[in-house]
Amino acid sequence: QVQLVESGGGLVQAGGSLRLSCAASGSIFSIGTMGWYRQAPGKQRELVAAITSAGSTNYADSVKGRFTISRDNAKNTVYLQMNSLKPEDTVVYYCNAEVRTYYSGSRLYWGQGTQVTVSS
Repeated sequence: QVQLVESGGGLVQAGGSLRLSCAASGSIFSIGTMGWYRQAPGKQRELVAAITSAGSTNYADSVKGRFTISRDNAKNTVYLQMNSLKPEDTVVYYCNAEVRTYYSGSRLYWGQGTQVTVSS
């Protein structure tokens, strides 16, 4: 079993910053790409940022220059530093990770989601 637990969401004023964390735990053999997605009510989940095990990153155009994804492989944790937040960043954020366990091949796991609210 693998679990992804997110933390760090909350309420912040426009222009402020938040740092999201997502820690993976369980029978983990290795973790590939880790990412952050977000989903507004009634809309599809969209990629915010992703980072490979080697550290290569990819960002949505809407967050480039404002958000930074990073990871600590020793802690099986991925972070999302969000600066210059805008009201339109107000949604639920989800992390995911490609995890290979000791008992099965690689599959995608998701966290439970964390709410980010940016007030104007």
